[in-house]
Amino acid sequence: MCLAVPARIKLIHNSTATVEISGVIYEASLMLTPEAKIGDYVILHAGFAIQILDQKEAEETLKLFEDINQATKEALGKRR
Repeated sequence: MCLAVPARIKLIHNSTATVEISGVIYEASLMLTPEAKIGDYVILHAGFAIQILDQKEAEETLKLFEDINQATKEALGKRR
């Protein structure tokens, strides 16, 4: 299964961006999205920014990931 995650661009140097996902910093290639700029949300997959996202859509997706994480923690806690 492949997973692509919204990430916010913090810095750009040449065709590489420093992106942030939930407080964690990653490096991402902008070769597929050369028009991306600092502050944009991009879909990050296998180290590449593959699409620029609307901020609202990105934030909604990240919220869903947070909800899934919380539900998983609660479910695992009930098993102990």
